[in-house]
Amino acid sequence: MIRPHILLVAAASAASTLAAAAPTLAPASMLEASNPFAKESILPFHYPAWDKIRNEHFAPAFEEAMRQEALEIEKIANNKAAPTFENTIVAMERSGQLMNRVSTAFGTLKGSYTNPTLQALDKELAPKLSAHNDAIRLNPKLYARIKSLYDKRTKLGLDAESQYLIDRYHTDFVRAGAQLSDADKAKLKAMNGELAALSTQFAQNVLNEANASALVVDTRVELAGMSDKQIDAAAAEGKKRGLDGKFVIPVVNTTQQAGLSVLTNRATREKLLAASLSRGSRGGEFDNREVVLKLAKLRAERAVLLGYPNHAAYSLADQTAKDTGAVNQLLAEFAKPAVNNARKEAAEIQKAIDAENGGFKAAAHDWGFYSDKVRAAKYAFDAGQLRPYFELNRVLVDGVFFAANKEFGITFKERKDLPTYVEDVRVFDVFDVDGKQLAIFTFDPYARANKRGGAWANAWVPQSKLMGTKPVIANNLNVAKPAAGEPTLLTYDEVRTTFHEFGHALHGMFSDVKYPRFSGSRVPRDYVEFPSQVNEMWMAWPEVLANYAKHYQTGAPMPKELLDKVQASQQFNEGFRTTEYLAASLLDQAWHQLSPNQIPTDVLAFEADALKKAGVDFALVPPRYRTTYFSHTFSGGYSAGYYGYLWAEKLDADTVNWFKEHGGLTRKNGDHFRKTLLSRGGTLDAMQMYRNFSGRDAQVRPLLERRGLTGE
Repeated sequence: MIRPHILLVAAASAASTLAAAAPTLAPASMLEASNPFAKESILPFHYPAWDKIRNEHFAPAFEEAMRQEALEIEKIANNKAAPTFENTIVAMERSGQLMNRVSTAFGTLKGSYTNPTLQALDKELAPKLSAHNDAIRLNPKLYARIKSLYDKRTKLGLDAESQYLIDRYHTDFVRAGAQLSDADKAKLKAMNGELAALSTQFAQNVLNEANASALVVDTRVELAGMSDKQIDAAAAEGKKRGLDGKFVIPVVNTTQQAGLSVLTNRATREKLLAASLSRGSRGGEFDNREVVLKLAKLRAERAVLLGYPNHAAYSLADQTAKDTGAVNQLLAEFAKPAVNNARKEAAEIQKAIDAENGGFKAAAHDWGFYSDKVRAAKYAFDAGQLRPYFELNRVLVDGVFFAANKEFGITFKERKDLPTYVEDVRVFDVFDVDGKQLAIFTFDPYARANKRGGAWANAWVPQSKLMGTKPVIANNLNVAKPAAGEPTLLTYDEVRTTFHEFGHALHGMFSDVKYPRFSGSRVPRDYVEFPSQVNEMWMAWPEVLANYAKHYQTGAPMPKELLDKVQASQQFNEGFRTTEYLAASLLDQAWHQLSPNQIPTDVLAFEADALKKAGVDFALVPPRYRTTYFSHTFSGGYSAGYYGYLWAEKLDADTVNWFKEHGGLTRKNGDHFRKTLLSRGGTLDAMQMYRNFSGRDAQVRPLLERRGLTGE
């Protein structure tokens, strides 16, 4: 199955954490006292004071944050005392506290609740923050101090986490260009500034284009198949946009759209998918084709400057995959059997069309609609039968929280006293087994026009013993908000996403590290999805499912026969899901394995050729993301890294087997998973961490079996 898509909001500063209970290097602040960023939040766990934060606070706060951090770094770099772990590495971990406060709040709002003022500021800040970070990472005196400690790190008498911290700082600085000549550093700074601006432009174009590409129809008849409430919501959206009498269906970030599985009008389905596929490549002010070409070329040039043949090689060198060969092999292993399975599924869809005397050949916009018919014929149920049993609050409280309690012994209590940036956000205190508060968890489930697509987790306050901070972790989904008074009923995939995101939250909440650099999800990008994917297993675990899958009106449990059908159909449509994911992953690699002189001039032609060469050019299954709205890779921190969902799923599938072999959902298993893996953050090599948990390297067989690919 395709994994939900996570974008972790990273702080602009590379240094440390949000708040400081520990001593600080920060110079006297020049920020007005009325600015909520002037001091750390006095709310529990330094929770952000959303009720006080306004648009106008960000620009001066960022300006002051850059000034303060620059002074802090200058003090460290110019220290006349010989470099020590405390006066160099630890000092850097303590620096940038204002930067982290403001950048975390800004990143949260620009992703979850943006507005034109913030978007304009984002464009203005992107190159400035890039230059600020370059000034730190390319500081020769600072690097000399780090290098001197790195060279004698095994002789400093440090504990393993501290020694590894030196290693990571050295790697971070080298990868940032610290060893380049002054002339090449100047080139790199210019590249980084332009790349930051282009990535911001790409992200904003995707959001604006999604709003501009909404499907507009004139009659209710054209939306036949949707419920009356859904059609009423489309009418309300039309009125909201000044299109009285018309019906508007917004598009979501992925290629596939929810309406494609229910709309009976084939022409409407075709228009909806066409609107989705053309985003960012249909001309106009939000067209992303030139942005993509510039990004690809600059990334390739930067990689060469840093000593790598292409951007993918540069990116993967610091991941668990290590090189492009390993990634290419993984994707190639799955491509042929996945497409073969998709073709078999397409043949079944064509049979369903022919059985109705449809008189047409199946097209991409028919897949969702007719695959549900095939499912109904094979398993005597359709996906719509599940939704009444997946009410959002029950899924969260009686499903996600229930499983976490069974596995780890933690408990949750909702609170209403902490401010939020929008009323839909829910806040929970999280308590450990001993009754002490472990974390604060926030949950923002609903889609908004000013919220980016997808689902993600981020730390508003990362855990750190050095800084004396406990975690505040946020989850974001993009579920359609129902009309007032109506229940929020989730699809099966949305339930899975809810469990997935909470897996990220657990990673952050259980973090038990000393240094901010290693907190929670600060791990390799192709490993970060592993803990969250593991947490998906509990959504269909019989004990958990029975606790939350209850009819929203009657409270009756999901009938066993329906549950049995769900379980029996787990591999249904797997060829489609694997193929659309692989197509996007292969596109990501195709763009980023180019050298500077290989950059094409035609984005769509290159995309088509790349899919054909990879053997995934199956017209009925377009990529999960096309190039021009592929936010993960061109603006979301997953460049050359989208393969990571599949890479991490190998660990996930093997871990699910481990749990089953050791008794399933038990506190003993949960405590072991927490102790050996979830609590360790990035404090040691990721694959060694996995071996510490499972006792061996992961095997690929469980993943192949999960995806139904063992027969090819």
